[in-house]
Amino acid sequence: MVAITNSLCSKTNMSFSSPFPPNLLPDEGSPEWMNKADNAWQLVAATLVGLQSVPGLMILYGGAVKKKWAVNSAFMVLYAFAMVLVCWVCWGYRMSFGDELVPVWGKGNIALTHKYLFEQAFLGMFPNATIVFFQFVFAAITLILIAGAVLGRMSFYAWMLFVPLWLTFSYTFSAFTIWSTKGWLSKMGIIDFAGGYVIHLSSGVAGYTTAYWVFPRFFKLTVLYFRHKNNTKFIGLGLV
Repeated sequence: MVAITNSLCSKTNMSFSSPFPPNLLPDEGSPEWMNKADNAWQLVAATLVGLQSVPGLMILYGGAVKKKWAVNSAFMVLYAFAMVLVCWVCWGYRMSFGDELVPVWGKGNIALTHKYLFEQAFLGMFPNATIVFFQFVFAAITLILIAGAVLGRMSFYAWMLFVPLWLTFSYTFSAFTIWSTKGWLSKMGIIDFAGGYVIHLSSGVAGYTTAYWVFPRFFKLTVLYFRHKNNTKFIGLGLV
């Protein structure tokens, strides 16, 4: 009996002393501080949010207006998604989550260098590349929510100017103040888990204000628009 116990103990010690599989060993692409499970889930969650915008809201908005405005409305969503990405990696992310410039704003800088993207993020066990992508999709959907308030009101050229300006001077302000660990309200203990302030409140106020100041929708563009046979299909598909 003693011999069997000693044999089992020796086998257990050997199993604990055996090395990890090669794919689990730390290297330059997978440093010790990175948790692969956390990193994978962060990327999956960001992708799901991105799909809400393109094609989700793009199809929904295309079905919520008359036929002649469908393509314009869809392209407003697509442009906002693409333009926010350019602004985000060039200056937006560092203004929202970078070094403090003032208590309510960060220093603008690019987030594209290889060294910066593979450093550990300010929160979590994943690299900056993951958090840049994760926060980008939330910034993009915020602008796309505002687009819903100005469909049929604002021209595409005006929207092209509005997107980078609002992102730079409004979204980065609220994101740094509340979500950044260096922000003024964040240091006071305010927590916004689901984006109630940074995303939904800011986009709601901005959409209401923008719709108030721009021209109202023309009456001929609002009546009987459901006669187009694909409107209901697009709205249902976008909601799904």
